[in-house]
Amino acid sequence: MSSVKPKSKNYFGIDVLKMSHPEIRHLKKKSDDHTHHGNKVWDSSLVLMDYMSAFPLKRKTRVLEVGCGWGITGMFCAKNFNAEVTGVDIDSYVFPFLQLHARLNDVEIETVQADFGKINGEMLIEFDLLVGGDICFWDDMTKPLFSLVKRAHNHGVRCLIADPGRSPFDKLAEKACKQLGAEVERWNVPHPHNVSCDVLDVPPLF
Repeated sequence: MSSVKPKSKNYFGIDVLKMSHPEIRHLKKKSDDHTHHGNKVWDSSLVLMDYMSAFPLKRKTRVLEVGCGWGITGMFCAKNFNAEVTGVDIDSYVFPFLQLHARLNDVEIETVQADFGKINGEMLIEFDLLVGGDICFWDDMTKPLFSLVKRAHNHGVRCLIADPGRSPFDKLAEKACKQLGAEVERWNVPHPHNVSCDVLDVPPLF
C-alpha cells in the first residue's frame, strides 16, 4: 500500500487541490498574499452543494457566485447543471486559483473583481441565481450584503447564502425574512463531511 498522501480532495464531484499540491504552492509563490480569506474551502460551500443536490437547479441557470474565493460552489453548478457561472470577489488574488480548479474540473468560469456595492442592477439582470458561502463574517458586511440581496430580489434574482451562524449573518437573515420573504433553514451534511450551516433562501420578486 502506498504511503504517499493524496494532494487533492473531492467534494460532491469537484476536485480541490490541497495547499501542499505543487501547482498551489507555485501560485502562492508568484502571487501577492490574499486579503479576504478566499484561500480555502469553507463548510458553507459544502452545505450549498448538498442543498442544491437536494433541490436541483434548472439547466443553464445563470449563476453569480459572490465572494467566490476558489469558486468551488460555482464549479459544482457548472458541472452538475450546465450552469453559466460568473465568480465575483473583491480579492483578485484568488482568480488564478479559481481558474486552475476550473481547468482541473473541466468547466468555464468568468471572473469579476468587485465588492458588494459594485454589483448593480445592470449586472444582476444577467443572472438567475446569486450564491455565496461564508460572506457575512464581519459586522460591517451586514448592511452592504443586505443591500445586494435586496437589489437581487428586486431584479428577479434568487439568493442562496450559507453561513455557520455568525451574528452578522443572523442579522442579515432576520432582515431578509422580514422584508423580502426569505426563509432560513439549518442544513446538515452527513458523513464524510459532517458539517452544518444555516441557508438563507431569498426568493426573487418576480
